[in-house]
Amino acid sequence: MEEQFSRKALERFKDPRNYEELEEPDGHARITGPCGDTMEFWIQVEEGIVTAASFTTTGCGPSRACGSMATELAEGKTVREAGRIEQKDILEALDGMPEEHQHCALLASNTLKAAVADFMARQAARGNPPQEGDSACSSCDKDSCSARNKGENESLEDFLERQALEARLCHIGHKILVLSGKGGVGKSTVAVNIAVSLMMAGKRVGLLDVDIHGPSIPKMLGLEGSAVENNEGNIVPVELGTLKVISLGFFLRNEDDAVIWRGPMKMGVIKQFLKDVEWGDLDYLVVDSPPGTGDEPLSVCQLLPNADGAVVVTTPQDVSVSDVRKSITFCRQLNMPVLGVVENMSGFVCPHCGEITEIFKTGGGARMANQMGVPFLGGIPLDPGVANACDAGRPYTHHFPDTPAGLAFKKIIDPILALDK
Repeated sequence: MEEQFSRKALERFKDPRNYEELEEPDGHARITGPCGDTMEFWIQVEEGIVTAASFTTTGCGPSRACGSMATELAEGKTVREAGRIEQKDILEALDGMPEEHQHCALLASNTLKAAVADFMARQAARGNPPQEGDSACSSCDKDSCSARNKGENESLEDFLERQALEARLCHIGHKILVLSGKGGVGKSTVAVNIAVSLMMAGKRVGLLDVDIHGPSIPKMLGLEGSAVENNEGNIVPVELGTLKVISLGFFLRNEDDAVIWRGPMKMGVIKQFLKDVEWGDLDYLVVDSPPGTGDEPLSVCQLLPNADGAVVVTTPQDVSVSDVRKSITFCRQLNMPVLGVVENMSGFVCPHCGEITEIFKTGGGARMANQMGVPFLGGIPLDPGVANACDAGRPYTHHFPDTPAGLAFKKIIDPILALDK
């Protein structure tokens, strides 16, 4: 095994640098990644410079090497420079690492960034907020922001609520909706794996489940029974690694409880999930919307008028493709860009030989996308492993990135990642 690793990596396997807890740190973070490893970082800062950085990990050699290198790269840099150290920077400094261990560098990068974010939060609490990137409405210089001015017929209460929502959304770089024309097409599966794939690409990601009547995200991520905390009136999302998750499923006393609500109550909950959740600074917020074109998708589109766009999920059958046309028309009527169409269950992957067999007619999603004038993002094969991973609460793309379905998800997020360039 050791011959797969560089000399630099092997040195840090056996003798990791800065492997200790710092006393009186200025910033601290602890993250458990999807692989199960937990990493903890501490930083000390003087006059904006990281003077000391340290870490510990429950992981093995690759985890120690990546954490060690991350602390070495951070020391001597400004706080903001340290917060921009990415997975690729750590891997390059280690002269590479086998692909199956590269997630350790992502965990190290994300934990270091979280420690930097903790330092920033402490500074703000002391009355010394960072000047760069301040996006509170009171100091915002975005003249185009709709929350700057009260509407002519808008009540003061509605204006303040809208301003609070916009102040929260200002910290989110890109908002992506995942829609479908009908149920049963694997929309939530696609939403989960898009979010996890973005996280694995080193992005800060939130996943919002607004499928009010069928919240399945907690089960798919193995988060059933997780408790949502309250911080001074704000909802703290459940975290899986650096993925932040909110779902109505976290608030149900029993997973068999039925949610029997009318439209206004649904709108109120969706607004609360956007306005009152401490999402923090995110590169992407992925919203898993319920199927169809009813109250919930309409509420999300109205609350996120500046969303980057929607990913629409279908299956190859004509009945699903027909309903997806309605979803695309729905988006156009609301001036919501369509990022593209995903065809799920596009061919069956044999679990024994890996050969893909066309069970359903294929190509329906691509033809429909072409006819409707929207991009076709790709097809995801019908792999039994995807369903098994969802039932087991294991993110498929994290555990099986090199399978046909895993590679399909990588391709699907390419245009989404391009939004961040």
